[in-house]
Amino acid sequence: MATNAQVTERPGRWPATDVLARTTLGVATAAVVGSAATTPGSGWYRRLRKPRFQPPAAAFPVAWTLLYADLAVTSALALENAPDERYAERVQRALAANLVLNAGWSWVFFRAHRLGAATVTAAALTASSADLTRRVAAADPRGRALAAYPAWCAFATVLSAALWHRNRR
Repeated sequence: MATNAQVTERPGRWPATDVLARTTLGVATAAVVGSAATTPGSGWYRRLRKPRFQPPAAAFPVAWTLLYADLAVTSALALENAPDERYAERVQRALAANLVLNAGWSWVFFRAHRLGAATVTAAALTASSADLTRRVAAADPRGRALAAYPAWCAFATVLSAALWHRNRR
């Protein structure tokens, strides 16, 4: 982690390799854990009544890959350019909580088949993503690029709610 003196001397620098490696490892772990539970080809998922605004299945891996890459890079920027160690620790905690929610949604939705709980999890992920984006952008203005992440999570919340509503038993 950089000290205040280093931040002052080199504002807006790119993250050190070890910082980027740590954020990439965390994001990749969440992606793998979430993907392990994701089964869009399952009979249960195929039988769900889906809303008209449901994107094609191919859109999800593309969107999530881009968002995960953005999350790893912008979080590394925030950690490297944080004003102090305490702020960096808050960003790390916010990122960790966000990644748990992110991976957890797939388990709640695809494995537990709990559409209501998945909607609540998606809403919590949206709030967490918005908070993380705020923290990341405050540490480094390039972090504003993360704004697509809470927007996508908000869409996922609406989609989860629509699936829940259409498939209540």
